[in-house]
Amino acid sequence: AKTFFNTTPDSLTIDQAALLVGVVNAPTRYSPVRNPENAKQRRNVVLGQMLKYGYINQEQFDSISKLPIVLKYQAQDHNQGTATYFREMLRLFMTASKPNPKRYWSQQLYREDSLLWETNPLYGWCNKNTKPDGTPYNVYTDGLKIYTTVNSRMQRYAEEALAEHLKNDLQPALDKEIKARGGRIFYDITPEQADHIIYLAMRQTQRYRGLVASGASRDSIMANFNEKIPMRVFSWKGERDTLMSPLDSIRYYKRFLRSSFMAMDPHNGHVKAYVGGPDFKHFKYDMVRQGKRQVGSTIKPFLYTLAMQEGYSPCTKVPNVTQTFVVGDTIWAPKNSGSTKYDGQMVTLKWGLSNSVNNISAWIMKQFAPSAVVEMIHQLGIKSYIEPVPSIILGTFEFSLYEMVGAYGTYVNKGVQVEPIFVTRIEDKNGNVLATFNTKKNEAISEQTAYLMINLLESVVNQGTGVRLRLKYQLPGKIGGKTGTTQHHSDGWFMGVTPNLVAGVWTGAEDRSVHFQNLALGQGANMALPIFGLFMQKVYADPSLGISPNDDWQRPILPGNISINCENETNYEINEIEIY
Repeated sequence: AKTFFNTTPDSLTIDQAALLVGVVNAPTRYSPVRNPENAKQRRNVVLGQMLKYGYINQEQFDSISKLPIVLKYQAQDHNQGTATYFREMLRLFMTASKPNPKRYWSQQLYREDSLLWETNPLYGWCNKNTKPDGTPYNVYTDGLKIYTTVNSRMQRYAEEALAEHLKNDLQPALDKEIKARGGRIFYDITPEQADHIIYLAMRQTQRYRGLVASGASRDSIMANFNEKIPMRVFSWKGERDTLMSPLDSIRYYKRFLRSSFMAMDPHNGHVKAYVGGPDFKHFKYDMVRQGKRQVGSTIKPFLYTLAMQEGYSPCTKVPNVTQTFVVGDTIWAPKNSGSTKYDGQMVTLKWGLSNSVNNISAWIMKQFAPSAVVEMIHQLGIKSYIEPVPSIILGTFEFSLYEMVGAYGTYVNKGVQVEPIFVTRIEDKNGNVLATFNTKKNEAISEQTAYLMINLLESVVNQGTGVRLRLKYQLPGKIGGKTGTTQHHSDGWFMGVTPNLVAGVWTGAEDRSVHFQNLALGQGANMALPIFGLFMQKVYADPSLGISPNDDWQRPILPGNISINCENETNYEINEIEIY
């Protein structure tokens, strides 16, 4: 009904319904698109049967059988529609097989999937459960009704916000830089290194594998990849038909920035919006759950959490000086990318996180063992491997956006870590409930610590690197967050928290060598934060969602020696640039 008439089954007219019934027997022979005359004759055969068995009368048959076929044809596939990345993720999640170590290139990935298999009933559900006849469930043919947590309006707002920022701001800015440097897509690497990246990408294509399987030589493979052929490629102005060699198409796609977004209700873990990339048809890789990237300064709140848990407060003053660590036989000293007039002075922890200052993060690290920081990070819900070394403060370890959103939700949920969940129940085709799914909760930190972290994250938005949410996007109400930028500005992050919604954004290119030349454009405040800002503007403008700027945090009773309103805090200058 959707494909041929752009309607729903309950809205089909008699002639449309008859045509669809007729198509079933031989979809090509009776296709109204390919063989309209055959389709019309077959439709009239169905109408004749309806007349014979009394479903229509002679007058109806005479008039309907003369009607021409009028189509609103649009082929349906899994590349279109709402929540494309989410739907594919859910399909793979539910149809996963029991992990076999021989199929994994990484022991860590095998361990993560094995843990999922043992602890998450939805992971591999189709293979863990069987029908009454003993066969596994099939997501394609068994008519399963899978009820997800995704809110269709929030999903649409997230997709719109992501596309709007990439299309109108980021990609044009990067294209301008690439043009200015003579068309070089990659930055800070040699031409030989750039060629090697393209060659590796070429080897991963179906075309390359097919040529190798056919016995083609390296020279003939390269000639094939350099031959121009007609193709349809992605652009932010819509797909365009062009003549391009397969090798040039690889270069063409490498220049595109990508982004991912996930929003979650922090109280029950329900995933409300899930966008794995800019366009599912052309960029299949899911950067919410599947992809992991260095998280930069978004890891710093986890370090501050340990400090708050151990008795420090947002107003604790510490020296803003370079800290040194003995690592093996060497001495390592994390540096700030820039200096401030507060270098060498006593500053508050709140100021340190607001401006993402490495000196302050390093000072906290010196108060605790790296293993204690790693333990805290895992306690907050991060399952990826983390080596217990001082450089944790730089966020060089790779986490998924899915993990990060779940971890940040702990602060809003009064210290209780809630595992993100995206399906509530599954029914069979007759409406019988086959399975229900509940959120897993873990008391990770105290309620007081969680609230102190909320206060710190608010300061990032009110007077630190996230201030653009207030100044440019004019977002009111209670909002906290943390920007993150990795080395060479390859990855931009923003994690945002509100009393009833937590969301995260990652932005970067497929290859870390494709990036902006300067921090102003490449930092998380410019790469990722705007997507959160645009999304929240749309959410606040839709009262039906129940997310309001009037929502407030649940404040616990704090010990008398803990202060969150720091003396002379307003004397610090507002700084949107990360001192990472």
